[in-house]
Amino acid sequence: MLRLYLKALCELAETGDRIAFVALNDATVDSTDLSRYSGKALSDWTACNRGKIAFSGAALAKGSRSNRIVCGHIAQLPLAWAVSLWRPKVRYFLVAHGIEVWRPFTVLERRALRAARCVWCVSEFTRQRLIQHARMPAIRTAVLPNALDPYLEPPSQKAVPGGPPVILTISRLSKSESYKGIAHLIAAMPAVLERIPDARLHIVGRGDGLPALQRLVRELKLSDAVSFPGYRSDAELRDDFARCRLFALPSEKEGFGLVYLEAMANGRPCLGARSGAVPELITPQTGVLVDFGDVAGMAGAIVNAVQREWPMEPIVERAQMFSYLRFKERLALFISQ
Repeated sequence: MLRLYLKALCELAETGDRIAFVALNDATVDSTDLSRYSGKALSDWTACNRGKIAFSGAALAKGSRSNRIVCGHIAQLPLAWAVSLWRPKVRYFLVAHGIEVWRPFTVLERRALRAARCVWCVSEFTRQRLIQHARMPAIRTAVLPNALDPYLEPPSQKAVPGGPPVILTISRLSKSESYKGIAHLIAAMPAVLERIPDARLHIVGRGDGLPALQRLVRELKLSDAVSFPGYRSDAELRDDFARCRLFALPSEKEGFGLVYLEAMANGRPCLGARSGAVPELITPQTGVLVDFGDVAGMAGAIVNAVQREWPMEPIVERAQMFSYLRFKERLALFISQ
């Protein structure tokens, strides 16, 4: 998502403006990404290969030559605050993605937050949690939703296929992210199969939580109904969306949930948990919501959703509300503050 911020800022730059960025985790910057997600205004960049000292030094150096600083994570905010103490005319902003700001803050973080020009929250839910924990004025926050990447392959928007109904989920399968609800989805399948015997669940993703999920599938004797295809390329995911009848991710802690929009862009309805920011994305015309952890309720919702006819037009239109062009238009208003 931060690549889209870079792309939009470069496109919004006026004559004479210069833009620089510092990437903490990247060892190098891919030339294709650089050409796609930047522009003539990009003058300087540094990739720090997870080196926090190198990142801090580069961020302070570039920030001291800037008028505006955009921080992609709360942990970076004290650096921007330090620059502003030296150069009071510097305005800095924070992108608040979700779970990283749903918590109490340190004294340093709170001080840096309160001096920020604005905190751009990806959802209203994240905005409210931030205000609650940071105790900062609501006027210093704004909702700036994430956007679909314009360079992803065009959605298929194919008619729902016949044959056995496929329920698709895409997620990191990490032990630390059990809140994604994948185990609940698997646990719901026996009840789903009682009513739709040929239903199939495809779980796309990888991570250290995979062995436990595979073990659960064996314990529930679901090996014929549940598959783990592992990593999938963008082109393969496009095919996965085209073949499924329902996208399901009953996650408890989504700060936004871009994958739901990707499913909608392909004309597929979504099932999500009535938690986090998901209710801000899924409407009655585009999917169904269930209580997190309610396995029986989830099974019933899956059956009803799979058997229902879903017009594609309102589903696709919902996804288009989160286009890159709309994102850029919103960002243009906020960055000028």
